Parts: sequence; C-alpha cells; structure tokens
Amino acid sequence: MNRKLTAIAASTALLLGLAACSSDDATPAASGTSGGSSAPATVRIGVVGSQDEQWPIFEEKAKAAGIDVEIINFSEYPLPNPALSEGQIELNQFQHIQYLADYNVNADDDLVAIGATAIYPLALYSKKHATLADIPEGAEIAVPNDQTNLNRALFVLQSAGLIELEGGGTLTSTELDVLPSSKVKVTPVSAEQTAVSLGSLDGAVVNNDFVLDAGLDPEAALAQDDPASPAAQPYINVWAARAEDKDNATYLKLVEIFHDPAVTEALQNQSKGTAVLRTDDAAALASILKTTEDNIRAGK
Repeated sequence: MNRKLTAIAASTALLLGLAACSSDDATPAASGTSGGSSAPATVRIGVVGSQDEQWPIFEEKAKAAGIDVEIINFSEYPLPNPALSEGQIELNQFQHIQYLADYNVNADDDLVAIGATAIYPLALYSKKHATLADIPEGAEIAVPNDQTNLNRALFVLQSAGLIELEGGGTLTSTELDVLPSSKVKVTPVSAEQTAVSLGSLDGAVVNNDFVLDAGLDPEAALAQDDPASPAAQPYINVWAARAEDKDNATYLKLVEIFHDPAVTEALQNQSKGTAVLRTDDAAALASILKTTEDNIRAGK
C-alpha cells in the first residue's frame, strides 16, 4: 500500500464529506499537555458509525473534563487509518487489533493501540434460512472483503461446518483457501454491502457496525465466534493513535472517559448487549499487536 496514495484517499474522503468536520477545525491550534506530544484544541476522532448512541454522551463527558472532541464519520473501513497516519485526525476508534496489525504490516506503518473498548462477535445471518441445517449445498454466503474480517468470517463459517479451509486455515487465509469439498460458496463483498446482500444471497457474515443499521437482530444470528474466548484477543477493538502520541495525556484521558458507566451503558444498548467490554492497558495491547503483526508477516 502506497502511503502517498492512501493519504490522497483519506484527504479526498474528508473533502467529499465522509467526515463531518468544519473548515475552522482543519488546522487546530495545539495546546500543551503533560505526557507525550501536545494535543490540538479540538481532538478529531475518526469512527465508522458516528450516529451510535455512545458518542453524544462521550462528547459531553469529554467537554466536562475540559476536552473538546469532534467525531468524524467514515463510511468505509480502509479510510480512517491513512487519515490518522497523515494527520487528518488525531485518533480513531473503529477497528480491532487484527485489522490494525494488517494495516501496519501492509502499509509499513506504526500506528499504536492506546486503549481497549470491547470485543464484538462476528456473526452469520440469513433472511432465507432459519437454521444452519437449512442452508443447502452450494449456497452462496457473503463475507467482508477486507483481509482481516474476511479471515475472521472464514473461521466463523468453518466452525459452523459450512466450509473447510486449506490446512485448517491461518491468519492470512482468503476465499482462495476454501476447499472444493465445502458445503457453501463464499463471495467477498465490501463490509458495508454484506447486510445488503442478504436480500439476494443465502446468508452473510455481517460486521457489528452494520448489523443494527440493517435492522438485524443479533439474537437471530445462525452462528458467531466467541468474543469471550482467549483466542479472540486479536479482535479487541481499540483506540488507535500515531506512535509519537502513545503517551499523550489528553488522548489517554479520552480512553478513560470512554469507560465512564454512562458511555459504556450506551455502547451496550447500541450493541444490543453483544459487546464484551475490555479494559486492557496499552502495554498489553502493544504485546498483542506485535504478536499479531509477527504472525501476519510469517503467514501464520
């Protein structure tokens, strides 16, 4: 991935209105903070799903603590990391460690995780079939096409007995590793289109960001991974920052504010109780991120 190209993509996304920021805040003045680099007057946070219930509450709590934040929405997963890397935003919160690791490795970047939020299950839904057993031979199942969620989705389908992966699968498995003996056919589509595809396909593995927007009931999922499992550590969702900002006191305070009971209650309500809250510190997250990056480089 070319850093200049991703910078252009991120800048274009912002200019086209994917991000709800004002021109007045495009180059915020820096204010001094203790610990790490200085923070701007307004901290811009990139998310996918700015309409989620927790964000207005989070903004109020941050303002009460003397921190002005601006929640900037991106409609597609590939955009917030390049935007962060190139300074279009100060933080982002939309991804799990596996996604961040894959981005760092492929973009030759060094974004870091400074705080945890939650693990969300990745689940299989269908509007045509009521149970796994009802899914017929040769059925077509949509999965997210970004590498990390594609990989995770394949393991969900394998655990459900719908596919078999070459060698049991690795962190770099793709649809090309689905064995011909598998019960269903896998079709990668953009993450935001997985739920849409339920109108025409037999099923889809849908990211949590799009489940509720599509009117899906998490309890109606036919299969999902276990977010409470130790194997789910790479799927801890995190706050990401640039490496030079890992000790920034303002940014770490925002991580703390996100765990205010009023914010996490809204997050749980938004997720319909599916979120498994995490409070892993930055050191623990750094260790998981490094291990995950090493495994991706090694093709494990």
